[in-house]
Amino acid sequence: MWLTEFQRGYAASVSVELSRKAQSCRRKFMRVFPGGFRDETYMAWERGYKWEAHRLWIAQIGRRDEHRSALESGKAKTIAATAVRIESSRSLLFSFEKMAIRDAVTHSPAAARDFAYGLHDWLYGSGSERQRFERWADVLQILPKRQTRVATWPVTTVFGFIARPRFHMFVKPTVLQRAAKAYGFDLDYSSQLSWTTYESVLEFSRLVRDDIADLRPRDQIDIQSYLWVQGSDEYS
Repeated sequence: MWLTEFQRGYAASVSVELSRKAQSCRRKFMRVFPGGFRDETYMAWERGYKWEAHRLWIAQIGRRDEHRSALESGKAKTIAATAVRIESSRSLLFSFEKMAIRDAVTHSPAAARDFAYGLHDWLYGSGSERQRFERWADVLQILPKRQTRVATWPVTTVFGFIARPRFHMFVKPTVLQRAAKAYGFDLDYSSQLSWTTYESVLEFSRLVRDDIADLRPRDQIDIQSYLWVQGSDEYS
């Protein structure tokens, strides 16, 4: 959404009050991508493939009603396989995480059903965000495990990030913790899946989005990419 002149002026005035660490993070991002979130290199390196995953999700799985209709038509296994396939061609999960979730949902019709219904509940279900997150974490924790565990932070958050990038954040723990430290944000992180940690992640993303509002971030894809620049070895 384009900002009005007043909003841009307000954002600029707020940016003056940013912490030294936050300003340093901003400078780092702009050194890498001088055109900000509209930079051609940024689009090629960071945003493009993540947005393409979202576009494919909407085309092949759909939003709330399409997802629900497919479930009611007995297509849970197809939904699970499609979700895994969309992610598998993106550089989001590590290879062992891709293998873990693929094995969990492709070798057991019951697991595929649990995954597909749990995914719809996580994205669109009833109750609070906390309740939906905790139910989703429970689903992942009972999926069959072959060589490595399924319920990691990246696996837990990647499908929400692809399906609803305006709300959900993708959590890569090491990079996110480094980014929080660089930004001066006290991230309440635990390696165990918990709403407390995910709520803290969302709080961090909201803070960053407010701080860089004048750069016009479109969604959590832009915020995640901004934080990736701060914490990833790729940009060290």
